[in-house]
Amino acid sequence: MDSSPDRSSMGTAVDPKGVAGSHIEQSPSNIEANTNLQAKLKNPLEGLSRAELFSRVDHFCEEKQLTEHLPLFRKGALVAQSPDDYETISGPEALDEEEKAALRFEVEHKWRLPARLFLTIATCSIGAAVQGWDQTGTNGANIFFPAYYGIDSDSARDKILVGLINAGPYIGSAFIGCWLSDPINNWLGRRGVIFVSAHFCIWPVIGSAFCHTWPQQLVCRLLMGIGMGVKASTVPIYAAENSPASIRGALVMSWQMWTAFGIFLGTAFNLAVFKTSENINWRLMLGAPFIPAVPLLLLIYICPESPRWYMKKNRYPQAWNSMIKLRNHPIQVARDMFYIHSQLEIEHQLLNDSNYAKRFVELFTVPRVRRATLAAFTVMIAQQMCGINIIAFYSTTIFEQSGYSKFQAMLCSFGFGLVNWLFAFPAFWTIDTFGRRSLLLFTFPQMMWTLLAAGLFTLLEEGTARTALVALFVFLFAAFYSPGEGPVPFTYSAEVFPLSHREVGMGFAVATCLFWASVLGITFPFLLESLGTVGAFGLYAGFNLVAFIAIFLFVPETKQKTLEELDYVFAVKTSDFMKYQCTKALPWFIKRWVFWQRNAKLEPLYEFDRVKEAERERKAEETGAVTTAAAAATKATGVDTSMARADEKKGLSQVHGPDA
Repeated sequence: MDSSPDRSSMGTAVDPKGVAGSHIEQSPSNIEANTNLQAKLKNPLEGLSRAELFSRVDHFCEEKQLTEHLPLFRKGALVAQSPDDYETISGPEALDEEEKAALRFEVEHKWRLPARLFLTIATCSIGAAVQGWDQTGTNGANIFFPAYYGIDSDSARDKILVGLINAGPYIGSAFIGCWLSDPINNWLGRRGVIFVSAHFCIWPVIGSAFCHTWPQQLVCRLLMGIGMGVKASTVPIYAAENSPASIRGALVMSWQMWTAFGIFLGTAFNLAVFKTSENINWRLMLGAPFIPAVPLLLLIYICPESPRWYMKKNRYPQAWNSMIKLRNHPIQVARDMFYIHSQLEIEHQLLNDSNYAKRFVELFTVPRVRRATLAAFTVMIAQQMCGINIIAFYSTTIFEQSGYSKFQAMLCSFGFGLVNWLFAFPAFWTIDTFGRRSLLLFTFPQMMWTLLAAGLFTLLEEGTARTALVALFVFLFAAFYSPGEGPVPFTYSAEVFPLSHREVGMGFAVATCLFWASVLGITFPFLLESLGTVGAFGLYAGFNLVAFIAIFLFVPETKQKTLEELDYVFAVKTSDFMKYQCTKALPWFIKRWVFWQRNAKLEPLYEFDRVKEAERERKAEETGAVTTAAAAATKATGVDTSMARADEKKGLSQVHGPDA
């Protein structure tokens, strides 16, 4: 039952999702927010009678050529309509013991998933390792190739050229690669995009090892960036669409963890080849990142295509065949496919009469999509504001300026890569429990003070203490970055957009991230020269504070909600969300964690979980009342208990309808 208050009784209402006069995601009932700013997250199947639901299922199976699975889809639709009440489904559609066991199993053993799903995530992880290694190749080569190319002077021209070569992949990604993601996804699917991008991460990378002039090197790195942009815009989406909601964050965050592993591999390889000939070592550093792209190229077509992409293209039989490889039991497949289809119907108006340019404009004009765009933009630009890439690009240079020899600086960069990778592991357990937003709000203040401390310690006199302290706080900075701002941006951006805008939205988000990475790569040498290490680190410490405030105000939590339920999260107006954070969440935090008032209570913003719990409690109370009455009647009259149970079931059916 819909428990939201009548519109006339509310002081605040959330606008229906969509532009005025043409709701882009029409729900059976509008999404409401009550006077306490509690937006209700609604199941698109809520409120339908069993007859109405089965009518939809029958039409769905006939239209989508899935009639052979009709009985299973009827059961799946009932489970999707009321996910917690599958044990009580009655009639011909009652679940058998095997199906009930499968649904219990996915809750109790959420990490026991099909091998093909783990293969898919592993393949995506290889793609991430390619990304990380590509990023760190120039980290070590920076102290060698400028001299070979004759651009190692202190002139502004040479500094710009070195910065351009470092930033080349990000320029190629931000201006070309990310924007190709939408059309190539539309033509070739998720796997096709990853296959094409892998080629751009092999041949230009090999070519970069043989370049004899800086323009040749720049062209190779721009081409490599095209592949990086397309891949970074698609791989997290592919992983998100294939993963169950309960552990989607952990599986999708493997992108960052294995990007960090790629950075670690790159720093390890750079260290391993450091003492080879100076005309060879930097070439090996630049060319080696092609290695992990080869298994990516070979494995991607062994993985199933995204079922959501097939459904978007109206290829439902293929979606069934794909989904059956990604779930443990057909009842889960039927449930998930019908639920996704129900939400796609809500988005149908956007899917029709739409083109690339229109979808891009709608990122900023359609309220529900605009809110997702703002949140994704915030977490992505925060990744550059936090200062991680000044370390990833120039750590060897920074450590060398802090008093280390070239080899010691390379060794410290290796340590940075190792810390960056190892401390990504805690996010596996926290991203779906502690949450995306909470991880960011906890780690940004820690990154701020560690980065500031690293800069301040460069003011000490040269010596072992100075170099050791600078390295220590850079490592601590990486340790806080890796489980927070490291995994969250790509995970978050991959899940917040509706399916109709997912590719173009993710492309915009990644382009934002990589464009500012390219700006950082070009400008940081000048920043380092004009402000010194302490000034540069202090500036980025300040940026961490700005990013923290922006995340607090603009980034909703998305943990453990299906991709379709997030439509309702982003139905809440930004002004309402900001007001809630400032007037409810912040005072609660101060009471609870500053003044240690353990009885402080935080009013929830979203009603979904609370409404479901209240409904379950109400049903349990009514069931208990009927059971007690039946037992008393049996005792008093001697009526057979089986008759009492039949009457009880009939009574429940009259109270709750046939779905009880």
